[in-house]
Amino acid sequence: MSTDIGLWAVPLAMLGGAIRVSTPFLFVSLGEVITERSGRINLGLEGTLVFGAMSGYATAVLTGSPWLGVGAAALAGAGFGLIHGLLCSLPKVNDIAVGIALMLLGMGLAFYFGKPFIQPVAPDLPAFDLGFWSGLPQVQAALKVNVLFVIGIALAFALAWALKKTRAGLVLRVVGDSSDAARALGIRPARVRILATAFGGAMAGIGGSYLSLYYPGSWNEGISSGQGLIAVALVIFARWSPTACLGAALLFGAAGALGPALQSVGITGGYYLSYAAPYVLTLIVLVISSSKTAALTGAPRELSLTK
Repeated sequence: MSTDIGLWAVPLAMLGGAIRVSTPFLFVSLGEVITERSGRINLGLEGTLVFGAMSGYATAVLTGSPWLGVGAAALAGAGFGLIHGLLCSLPKVNDIAVGIALMLLGMGLAFYFGKPFIQPVAPDLPAFDLGFWSGLPQVQAALKVNVLFVIGIALAFALAWALKKTRAGLVLRVVGDSSDAARALGIRPARVRILATAFGGAMAGIGGSYLSLYYPGSWNEGISSGQGLIAVALVIFARWSPTACLGAALLFGAAGALGPALQSVGITGGYYLSYAAPYVLTLIVLVISSSKTAALTGAPRELSLTK
């Protein structure tokens, strides 16, 4: 049986890329939505993502359990988020400067502690094959879905519901829109923001563990390629909506798969530009979001971007 499907390989590869590549974007952006909804921005997510990838991989190598690796990555990310939140709760401390400092710290620590784990092989996270019905290997590969991707989809809808329907969601939105109103209601904005930033860090850590324990499934110093920073732009693009983050993550994931998809069918013109598609898309999103005609609809009023 012939397995050559011609140009259909491009959309099929982009579908597979949307499923595989979008998962780190999804987790990081969902965590950052909660952080920014509290009125704080965390630009240190790149460092948290890389440190989470290293922590998860190292734990999986040492214990033989990829799920313990995910848990360790979440704890490591929460630790970075907690540090970020505590520092930013101090008077006259800029959250953007703290985020950049922690990004550099996280990457430096990951590279230092991760050197012994570059060669050892860790067990992969489980996945299930939605393309079992097809005899084409391209379809089977494209529709191979990791468990974390499914968890991320469920989490997006759960967070959207929680923000609108629960007391915790109401508290978070009040703190993000007005610290004075929150204090008048007896809410402590600093505590809420610390917890929200820790949650965002934990999500970034989980996103990092996906990179090292499934796709690409190894630990190396260049594993992230800026995905933590791209996820911050993705949150703006999604207008601080968890469900919109799901769609945006899939879009960025498909863009990331464009270069390999075109190369697989022999289209090599504009090779470097096609591989740069996620970064070009990020630039476009930032330009549109920062223009005078495009208001930051849905942005929390206490967020640094709105001041």
